Amino acid sequence: MEIKKYIIYLLVVISFIGSMIFVNNNYNFYDRTIVKVTDTSETSRTEIIDEYENKDTMVHQQITAVIQNGESKGETMELENQYSESQSIHSQLKKGTEFFLANDGISVGDIKRDKYVIFVAWIFILILLLVGKKQGALSVVSLAVNAVILSIALDIYIKNPENSLLIICGISIILFTVLSLIMASGWNQKTFTAIIATLLGTLTSLAIAYFALFVTGEQGLRYEEMSFLSRHPQVIFMGGLLIGSLGAVMDVAITMASSIFELYEKNHQIKLSTLKKSGLEIGKDIMGTMTNILFFAYVSGTIPALLLYFKNESPLGFTLSMNLSVELARALAGGIGIVLTIPITLYMAIFFIKRKQARL
Repeated sequence: MEIKKYIIYLLVVISFIGSMIFVNNNYNFYDRTIVKVTDTSETSRTEIIDEYENKDTMVHQQITAVIQNGESKGETMELENQYSESQSIHSQLKKGTEFFLANDGISVGDIKRDKYVIFVAWIFILILLLVGKKQGALSVVSLAVNAVILSIALDIYIKNPENSLLIICGISIILFTVLSLIMASGWNQKTFTAIIATLLGTLTSLAIAYFALFVTGEQGLRYEEMSFLSRHPQVIFMGGLLIGSLGAVMDVAITMASSIFELYEKNHQIKLSTLKKSGLEIGKDIMGTMTNILFFAYVSGTIPALLLYFKNESPLGFTLSMNLSVELARALAGGIGIVLTIPITLYMAIFFIKRKQARL
């Protein structure tokens, strides 16, 4: 057993080192030209004062860099870079920084950050493995599988826009739910209960949201952030709502199911009325925190836009409606799903426990 454990540790270490080596030498896998800074020098500084009298400094750099891929690989080039000290738009380039050339071939484009993303991802994976061990490993696999499924689903919709996005998302959430919960808890009555409760809670919240939009005529929802799409924004909104609320609903369902079945396994003589009361108390405890988590997860993404609107002295009502209407609608729909999932999971679990008791 010890040998098996050390082999697993060795494989993890080898995977980590191998992935970091690869991501630091994967230039030829990119179509865009990548260059690496070998030398920088500051040429000038210009103080900037905007209309609100905020001071900033624009710094101009002369960059020497070496091309890392393509037909001109190994060639040295000179180019200019400018950035503000706040680095709100453009970044300061330092020796060793890797970046993509812009489309014109002579300007600084995006910074190449894949190695940082992989490094942070490995920290996340290692923490999961250290804390969760086998379950942590299954969680990593589940996350990877779900990412692949979502990527395939979106690719199908992009290439076949005549297909319904809601149907594609509906099939995806069934796969997400079944695979994630089976990998996390195995195939048993607890998992089966959580799967049914998750699907019912998610679909019910979607139905309620659709009914509310139908009754109100979508008044108050601002779809401007989706204006660049060539498809109806309501369909995109509903698809995002379906996927977005799934995670919180699934968390509530498996927490409720695990708690109720654990109470029963600890005491087979427990009364169903006591089990129901305990389940409701557990549900009340997690309901508030989960709805808050969902709210903050949606709203946090709008903070940069809110700051930008407030900075330009936009009216409060206009700013909030423009940036928060869609996110609040998603949070409310997800919150409804969370609240509904609690009784659904509770009564589903009691139903299976009753069946188990009847067979004894």
